[in-house]
Amino acid sequence: MLNLGILGIFKYYNFFVESFVLAFATLGVHLQPHTLHIILPVGISFYTFQALSYSVDVYRRKIEPTHDIVAFFSFVAFFPQLVAGPIERATNLLPQFYKRRTFDYEQAVDGMRQILWGLFKKIVIADNCATFVNWVFEDPSAQPSSTLLLGAVFFAFQIYGDFSGYSDIAIGTARLFGFNLMRNFAYPYFSRDIAEFWRRWHISLTTWFRDYVYIPLGGSRVPKAKVVRNTFVIFLVSGFWHGANWTFIAWGAFHALLFLPLILLNKNRKYTNTVAYNRLLPNIKEIVQMGLTFLLVVIGWVFFRAENISQAFDYLGRMTEFETLRATYSIFTIKTASSWVIWAIILMIIVEWIQRNKQHGLDLSAIQSHIVKYAIYLLLLTILFVLGGTAETFIYFQF
Repeated sequence: MLNLGILGIFKYYNFFVESFVLAFATLGVHLQPHTLHIILPVGISFYTFQALSYSVDVYRRKIEPTHDIVAFFSFVAFFPQLVAGPIERATNLLPQFYKRRTFDYEQAVDGMRQILWGLFKKIVIADNCATFVNWVFEDPSAQPSSTLLLGAVFFAFQIYGDFSGYSDIAIGTARLFGFNLMRNFAYPYFSRDIAEFWRRWHISLTTWFRDYVYIPLGGSRVPKAKVVRNTFVIFLVSGFWHGANWTFIAWGAFHALLFLPLILLNKNRKYTNTVAYNRLLPNIKEIVQMGLTFLLVVIGWVFFRAENISQAFDYLGRMTEFETLRATYSIFTIKTASSWVIWAIILMIIVEWIQRNKQHGLDLSAIQSHIVKYAIYLLLLTILFVLGGTAETFIYFQF
């Protein structure tokens, strides 16, 4: 309760006070609120949940309580993933602090590759997409529908490049020190339905809510009505975890509604394998499934990115007017002078599609030629230095 209390005061106190005052204002009663003027600690949601998992696992006797205070605080404040995850479990990370550290060259090399791929996604993809996205969301009412659509799609790649890029950097950095962190992304935009998307997006948080909220509520082994209730609970709580704003709760509710038909038809576990397994290209059905799932996710991201609920619905309403794309291309090239960002996104998609059975996009264990490997490193480093965008703060630092 102490962990949740600290999180509640820093992150949600003002939200509840302001919502309470607004509710009374609609009834004609005007209150004088007393809010806190404090700075939100960076990444508080991440290390709070990490510490909370330790307490719950000790209570459930899944792990013995540690008497090594240095190991415990190192687990809670492990610097690679401290501010934006992955949210580690004590059962995985804490025992690694008891082991003697030995340098593993192969592990370190693979860690450096993953760091390089994470930097590419963050600096080249996310930061350049942010330039256009920030401009579009600054005044959506002034933009044609095609520009709004492009802005929403770009935000989908911005948040993916930003967050999965951080995770790659964190996991790769930990590997340099001999630590193995859990995987946090598994190419989510190749998902064939929303259930598969959530098995591949922010895996550490999704599994955290599954193990500590969904299953204790009864999980899927209860009557269907309670399964639906449990599903809505974890999605609404997930949205609320992201921030003290109704837009995040709406984002969670939207995904819960998308999940609902799969739950009712018992199809939420239909796709647990890799898409187009043992094939180079997907078939027509898989392309349609991935395209539709991506479109639904993009719609959800509008709620996530919008400043308020009103802006989100206005954005979506204007986005569906479907006028010509010609205006979009001219505005896009003028405002960003970097239409090559689309080609960078295509490059990322191609690489991750080829590597979709691997742990990360730059897993080159199957390539034996050192010349080919160093050519790939040089190419990516050149792209980083030449095409890197303006420095943008990691999106998930605010959570």
